[in-house]
Amino acid sequence: MSQVLHTPPPTRAPADDDLAALAARHGLSVSGARPSLPEYVGQLWARRHFISAFATAKLTAQYSQAKLGQVWQVMTPLLNAAVYYFIFGVLLGTKHGVPDYVPFLVTGVFIWTFTQSSIMAGTRAISGNLGLVRALHFPRAALPISFCLQQLQQLLFSMAALIVILLCFGVPVAVSWVLALPALALQFTFNAGVSMIMARMGAKTPDIAQLMPFVLRTWMYVSGVMWSIDKLARKDDLPHIVTVLLEINPAAVYIDLMRFALIDSFHANQLPPHVWAAAIGWALAAGIGGFIYFWKAEERYGRG
Repeated sequence: MSQVLHTPPPTRAPADDDLAALAARHGLSVSGARPSLPEYVGQLWARRHFISAFATAKLTAQYSQAKLGQVWQVMTPLLNAAVYYFIFGVLLGTKHGVPDYVPFLVTGVFIWTFTQSSIMAGTRAISGNLGLVRALHFPRAALPISFCLQQLQQLLFSMAALIVILLCFGVPVAVSWVLALPALALQFTFNAGVSMIMARMGAKTPDIAQLMPFVLRTWMYVSGVMWSIDKLARKDDLPHIVTVLLEINPAAVYIDLMRFALIDSFHANQLPPHVWAAAIGWALAAGIGGFIYFWKAEERYGRG
């Protein structure tokens, strides 16, 4: 007598919808999933002390191996200013027709260095800290923001030297110096936004970090760091569109605002039209746009 074997019916693999419902029922979520934008802002605010401490630690360690230590925080931009003064001010003669050229130049170099260093550090914020990104869970925007805060702290050290230079060259203390505070706040917002854009791009394509020095050097030369945009704009042979582009260049806007705030010989008629509106517009566009652009790739940082 033959025996009939009955094989059990094949079990159906649970569908993705069933797994999602099961996970939701037990309060489970995807590891590393991107939070909503309000939640992300709240996470960043909750880690504000980490951002500040990380920036300070990076700044302290930056020159820890040098014998002069933190003195280089001031010496580096001063030496750059001295080189630019010799090349552009003396050899190329850009100092002619520019009152208080040394304060003019040093202010431009310090403010430009703040933007340049923030963007360079932001470009490597993710790709240069993969160990930290993969080991700990935190909002990744904390990294580019902390690097910008580090550069702001370094700028504040440099500003002490700048004030001494201003006084030594006869620039008087004025009420307008207070305008430096909102100008720096707007520039920090702009720098942080661009840094977050570059951090996302640098995380996907690390080679961008090798290209950025050339881009930033070109940007510096058209930002009026070593020469006066206002003086150039008065030339009749310069196309109007070129003048407008030079004046609304965000780096030039923040440099001119700081010169107007600190140097009494730099008058309001040397500023581009609606300069404060331009400064606020650049800060909001870069700050908000850069933050959202970075947040959209939050779950991809450190993977692959």
